[in-house]
Amino acid sequence: MRELLTKYKLVIRFIITFLVVYGVLTIGHHLYLSLSDGSKFYPDYMTNLVARQTNTLLNSIGYNAEVLPHPDEPSIKVIINGKFIARVIEGCNALSIIILFMSFIVAFAGKLKTTIFYCFAGSIIIYAFNLIRIVILSAGLYHYPWREEILHKVIFPMLIYGTVFLLWMVWVNRFSKSVKTNA
Repeated sequence: MRELLTKYKLVIRFIITFLVVYGVLTIGHHLYLSLSDGSKFYPDYMTNLVARQTNTLLNSIGYNAEVLPHPDEPSIKVIINGKFIARVIEGCNALSIIILFMSFIVAFAGKLKTTIFYCFAGSIIIYAFNLIRIVILSAGLYHYPWREEILHKVIFPMLIYGTVFLLWMVWVNRFSKSVKTNA
């Protein structure tokens, strides 16, 4: 048994670290959501911010867009030229994807400063890419509403998770101490 533990020490450490970091960040995220009462920023600050930034970007590229609180659910409606196109829900703000990304990076930690910087920079890249994804999705749904299924459930998830995967691969191959010490 001791030989087996020694042989898989790095794998076991990775799994435990990943699960602990993911658990702590997920609990923090749920705590944040439970403390968000929606009185100032509906339904929560990050979802509201993403919706407002989506609106700004859509208007800056020539669409007549507006965002409004959804009256029946905790979301924000995206409206283009008076037409309800999409809704921005809590899952659209990229926080859960950023939590997954950061958990992986910390589990494959490099130097402390490099790890912190990469988590920060990667989170910004994921957030920005997600925002652009929502803008393109909204414009796509405005022009091609019959393509909603493939746009929302296939192409755009593939792109956002593909970006996260590429960021992970860069981290593992360039910065992670775990891989370098075993190579």
